[in-house]
Amino acid sequence: MSTFHIIDGNIATPKGFKATGIYSGIKKVEKHDLGLILSEVPAEAAGVYTTNLFQAAPLVVTKESIEKQGKLQAIIVNSGNANACTGDRGIEDARAMQRGVAEAFAVSPEFVGVASTGVIGEFLPMDKVSSGMKQLPPVLSEESGPLFSQAILTTDLVEKTLCVELELDGQKVTIAGTAKGSGMIHPNMATMLGFIVTDAKVEQAYLQEALRKATDETFNMITVDGDTSTNDMVVVMANGMAGNSALNSEHVQADDFYQALAYVMKELAKKIARDGEGATKLLEVEVKGSPSEEIARQVAKTVISSNLVKTAIYGADANWGRILCAVGYSGAAIQPQLVDVFLGEIQVVKASFPVPFSEEEARDYLLQENVKVVIDLHDGEAAATAWGCDLTYDYIKINASYRS
Repeated sequence: MSTFHIIDGNIATPKGFKATGIYSGIKKVEKHDLGLILSEVPAEAAGVYTTNLFQAAPLVVTKESIEKQGKLQAIIVNSGNANACTGDRGIEDARAMQRGVAEAFAVSPEFVGVASTGVIGEFLPMDKVSSGMKQLPPVLSEESGPLFSQAILTTDLVEKTLCVELELDGQKVTIAGTAKGSGMIHPNMATMLGFIVTDAKVEQAYLQEALRKATDETFNMITVDGDTSTNDMVVVMANGMAGNSALNSEHVQADDFYQALAYVMKELAKKIARDGEGATKLLEVEVKGSPSEEIARQVAKTVISSNLVKTAIYGADANWGRILCAVGYSGAAIQPQLVDVFLGEIQVVKASFPVPFSEEEARDYLLQENVKVVIDLHDGEAAATAWGCDLTYDYIKINASYRS
């Protein structure tokens, strides 16, 4: 039974947080491109990062701060320029962003996280960034959180935000998250930035543990196009201002907090998958009856990543052979003679052989905005779910001219 509930809110809703976003001139079009989250007090912080070996300068700087201090008080984010593959100058520019926020808001530079997203291989226009940071203090508030969510977008079509509330130790606790991501999205983090803040008091070690576990179940189970970027990170800040006793793995309500955190992350992940570049549908692949969760994840990820599956979903073609084929090349140790496949409630494969079904009913189902594929391995009790989207002509149009 859920111990939390969704509320209207934004990234600045939890107690002690403010946020905003402005247009600084980094982007060629006049859209918000510089955003800030600020906590009244230093917050326990945790982060997970892209597995790409080419890690962007802001990621390097943020990771260093969290690993050394275990705390953040602010996060500055720009869109329109990734500050990736920019060498020593890129690192210095990221540190200059730390110093700029520190000076503007009287916080320690090492308590400032930095994130960037956009075109790779171009230097940040630091004159515009510096000027923009000076504009942030007067417009920072608890009400301007949605402007932050706008400022982190690139090819995204919609903002992605969620806020939940629960009670811990008799105190009201709020968890809010916002994310960006539309292209270069693949399991193990992709061109995706996620920011989650909470007024719960959480021990840093447990916060990192919870974030890592929830990431494996959520953000690492989505794909849009199979590309893993240089800049992806998810950062959580917990400032403790709700007044609950510190959460750790032994706390009686630790699982209540974890379930709420994981829910926020799952819903943000699904929003990213649905907003895939050119996408028309959200695709969900559930694998059950697996001998282990690891195998279930491996199969689900493989199917959700298959371009042939994704194009069939776009064309509303009940081509179950592509699904079964992806299961087979997933590399997972499955029993190939036992697999069932369903499109929604419509069974198309039983014990790895086709069964009669109405092509018309299947097509009608696949024409819906939300499509679910269920794969039953009949070889255990474990399960996992992955999310993605269809692959359309518009994806090529968007990415053929991204730099222009």
